[in-house]
Amino acid sequence: MNVLLIGSGGREHALAWKIAQSPRLATLFAAPGNPGIAECADCVDLDIADHQAVASFCREKRVDLVVVGPEAPLVAGLVDDLAAFGVAAFGPSREAAQLEGSKGYTKALCAEAGIPTAAWMRFDDATAARAHAEGRPAPMVVKADGLAAGKGVTVAMTKEEALAAIDDCFAGLHGAAGASVVIEDFLEGEEASFFVLADGKTALPLVTAQDHKRAHDGDNGPNTGGMGAYSPAPVMSEALVAQTMAEIIQPTLAAMAERGAPFRGVLYAGLMITAVGPKLIEYNVRFGDPETQVLMMRLDSDLLPLLDAAARGVLAEAAETAGPIWSDDPALTVVMAARGYPGAYEKGGAIRGIDKADALPGAKVFQAGTALRDGEIVAHGGRVLSVTARGATIAEAQARAYRAVDAIDWPEGFCRRDIGWRAMQEKSS
Repeated sequence: MNVLLIGSGGREHALAWKIAQSPRLATLFAAPGNPGIAECADCVDLDIADHQAVASFCREKRVDLVVVGPEAPLVAGLVDDLAAFGVAAFGPSREAAQLEGSKGYTKALCAEAGIPTAAWMRFDDATAARAHAEGRPAPMVVKADGLAAGKGVTVAMTKEEALAAIDDCFAGLHGAAGASVVIEDFLEGEEASFFVLADGKTALPLVTAQDHKRAHDGDNGPNTGGMGAYSPAPVMSEALVAQTMAEIIQPTLAAMAERGAPFRGVLYAGLMITAVGPKLIEYNVRFGDPETQVLMMRLDSDLLPLLDAAARGVLAEAAETAGPIWSDDPALTVVMAARGYPGAYEKGGAIRGIDKADALPGAKVFQAGTALRDGEIVAHGGRVLSVTARGATIAEAQARAYRAVDAIDWPEGFCRRDIGWRAMQEKSS
């Protein structure tokens, strides 16, 4: 098969690394890719916002499957437009992608289908939003309704923080994403990431993971796109997985099919495990970042047939013959970010030692915000590297990941030093 992978982040590097191992693969293209992806794919200069250009490239190169990594092209309808040109793609349609593209869309679907989630209200007007927040007890959660690159959520511990977040949204801090806001009750519990592949009819659960959203050790600092992750998530017992499938995933897929927008692709449920069971925090309609990095490290079977089957609506048949097969070994990833992230940060700092880190036992460095300058890898984004490792225990995976982090020479970067602390705590209790 010829495959085109859309995207340029650490998630896409992990997907490219795994797809490149498939015996079914002929050529893997990536648009736009990054220096790490270029080690396992042919990176092409393609404007992914120009859907006709993407389709023309696919026809010219006889691409059998397009795998869409990030959310923005999905919300923009890339899968629909490729389908119109007869090109198969892994990912949801424009309407199905609204599960991530609009917090209000998902909340309304939850109300319609009886899916457990936090109590909420959506506002298009700052005055009404502020009045609602004034009348609610803190803490509460303020979310930009649209896509905000993982930065549109504020867990406000005080009313003052909530009001400031509302003002930021309506003042344009998150662009068009903040033109509407969702204000919801704060949920107590432990977060977990839950992924399923879906083909509109069948849902195939993948292994669980847990990420760290806060920028600094001890889960302090601002929310980010993710500063690290590990898999499996100890909190997700077999019983909780079954409950999540029955009460959250299956009702969602049924409701989407009823709306005439059957969900195909990967559905990522951000969960809060509360005292009364799992509740949906939000949906993403693509693989998570950095959770994908640990999932791909644990996947011991071929990913490509499953992606292809989900895109073509034959996932149940493929699952019987193509796995997936998961390693029992845990995996853990540490994100190295540019100093200042998620606020203002500088680009251009040279990064050395990736090859040394990659050579360590069980380790793999996935590149995200990197670029090549005069033959040297430099930082070109906020989250720059996902330093990932697998081990026989979560403690070994953590030790290996931080050993690899310490092999990398990048003075302008920083990382959390406590990724996996909750899993370590639960293992020792």
